[in-house]
Amino acid sequence: MLTEKSTDPIGVFDSGIGGLTVAAALQNLLPSENIFYLGDTARVPYGGKSRRTVERYSIEIGGLLLAERAKIIVVACNTASALAVPRMKEMFKVPVQGVVAPGAAAAVASTKNKTVGVIGTRATIASGAYEHAIHSLDTDIRVISVACPLLVPLIEEGMFEDKVTNLMLARYLAPLLSAGIDTLVLGCTHYPLLREAIARTAGPAVRLVDSAENCALAVKNLLEKNTLNAPPERLGKLDVALTDATERFLRTAAKALDLDIGDVSLRSVQNIEKS
Repeated sequence: MLTEKSTDPIGVFDSGIGGLTVAAALQNLLPSENIFYLGDTARVPYGGKSRRTVERYSIEIGGLLLAERAKIIVVACNTASALAVPRMKEMFKVPVQGVVAPGAAAAVASTKNKTVGVIGTRATIASGAYEHAIHSLDTDIRVISVACPLLVPLIEEGMFEDKVTNLMLARYLAPLLSAGIDTLVLGCTHYPLLREAIARTAGPAVRLVDSAENCALAVKNLLEKNTLNAPPERLGKLDVALTDATERFLRTAAKALDLDIGDVSLRSVQNIEKS
């Protein structure tokens, strides 16, 4: 059944390119949906900023997505999901979906030895969002979290297969592997772009939980619950906008995700603060 907003786009945002992993997963799972992606490239990354700042940025970007008639807002950023989603749900009338809860549920379903590792930005790890979400489902699971502040800059530079990236992964994952994890949550939507390198470092005994794929499944369920699905016969499209132009963004997105992003538009945000 179609509703008034069924043909409106899914609004997706992140601080930079990482959330395009969610956009790609949404396209694969929901090919009839239009997606409007907004990357806050003028203020990337969010991971080292305070809760108050991340909330403000997220509400500003959410408002821009509503101006594009978004029928649902997907917070394709673990930092913003951990720090801003509760406030966004209070403020916005459309459904808001973050990436933490789906990732936590998938980790609980994956682990056999009840030892789960989480990697993410400083802000995500400091928030304890994944520990809380996992323990709300199973208090017996041991969660070991490690902040990986250098990974997002390396990914934004397109250094997916680089000796420096491999060295940093080995350093960041060492305490998790020593703890005997059998499941590793990629607690940043940038990290699936390093999935092959992370899998090599972690080894075959560790299952990777991809927040992008699990977020897409949660969005599908939310659309169905709210009767917001697009007409099934329609072929959806992806529109991309940024808050600051960057050719690096375009090259990295095209290379890593094989996405046809076409023309990219610009959107302005209040009180731009360059990172």
